[in-house]
Amino acid sequence: METKGITLVSHGSFEKNFLEALAKDVQVIFGMPVLVEQFLHDIASYFDPTRKQYDANRLLQLVDSEYASEGFKTMGIFKVDLYIPILTFIFGQAHYRGNAGVASVFRLRNENYGMKGNDRLLFERFRKVIIHELGHTFGLIHCHVPVCVMRPGNYVEDIDQKKHLFCKKCSIELQAALLLNASNSTDQA
Repeated sequence: METKGITLVSHGSFEKNFLEALAKDVQVIFGMPVLVEQFLHDIASYFDPTRKQYDANRLLQLVDSEYASEGFKTMGIFKVDLYIPILTFIFGQAHYRGNAGVASVFRLRNENYGMKGNDRLLFERFRKVIIHELGHTFGLIHCHVPVCVMRPGNYVEDIDQKKHLFCKKCSIELQAALLLNASNSTDQA
């Protein structure tokens, strides 16, 4: 029987320690194995020169079709500026109850807001975005608890105010989704 898990597909030159720490934290939160793989596709055709950004919808489709497999949750992680047509930018997005999501560190950097770089804060922000988007893949919706990782975040200040953990309600819903996933994989074995 194949063990279900989460794969982080890395595009760009993330430091090894950064990726390992992300994988470890995601594994602790979701209680399943986490792999880190290299993103092999050229994304130049996903760049919109008028916006000077990358089309997150198309990148999400690429991650889903080329990297996600049935039963696994896959997050494409990027260093490029992402957008969807209805928003100026996004930090990440995922298929609700699907197998794939995308996230980028680009807009999470202090330097974009005229502040001194802070690698620890960048890591904390990115970890929250990844956990949030993975939550959507497990069927969680946005939460109104201020510190819950599932609280929506349109600005870095929103992300800074929440924790990387689920509130009690979202945690219960996640555990139910994880049990359902485990049950489905046992039924298919």
